[in-house]
Amino acid sequence: MISLRIIFYVLSVVILTATAMAITRKNLVHAVLYLIQSFFATAILFYLLGAPLLAALEVIIYAGAIMVLFLFIIMTLIAGETQAGHGRRQWIFPGILGVVSILAAFFLIFEAPGTQTMVAPAMVRPLVFGEYIFSKYWLPVEIVSLLLFVALAGALYLGRYKSGGQVETEVEQ
Repeated sequence: MISLRIIFYVLSVVILTATAMAITRKNLVHAVLYLIQSFFATAILFYLLGAPLLAALEVIIYAGAIMVLFLFIIMTLIAGETQAGHGRRQWIFPGILGVVSILAAFFLIFEAPGTQTMVAPAMVRPLVFGEYIFSKYWLPVEIVSLLLFVALAGALYLGRYKSGGQVETEVEQ
C-alpha cells in the first residue's frame, strides 16, 4: 500500500508548489486560490501527522474565514478591473495540484487498516490546549491580537477613501 512517507513528500511538494505559485501570480484572485490550495494540503499534512484538531482549524480558520475575507477585499478593491483570461488552459496546473491533494487525502483516510504503521495521534482537549497557550504563550497571543487589530484599523482607514481621493462620508444610494 501507499507509505505515509510518500504521502508526506507528495503533500510537501504540493504545499511548496502552491505557495510558490501564490507568491508569483500577478492576478490576486489566482494567488489567493493557490494559497487556499496550500492551506488544504497543509491540513491534510496535519491530519497525517496525527493532529486532527489542527487540521480542522486549518480548514475552518485559514482556508475558510481568512481567505474568504481576502477574496472579498480583493474583489472589492479591484471591482472595475478585469484581466483577459487564458481560457481553460489556466486551470490545468491548479487542477493537477488539487487532484494530487485529494488523492493523498483519499489514500490517507481510506487505506485498509492494519497495512501501515500509524503515527500516534497527539490528542488533547481544547480546554487543555487553551490553558497551555494562554498560560505559557500569553504575550505572543496578545501581540498577534494587537497586530490583527492594527491591520483592521488600517484597512478601515484605507477603505474610506474613494478613487478620487475624497473621503466617503455618506452612504451612496
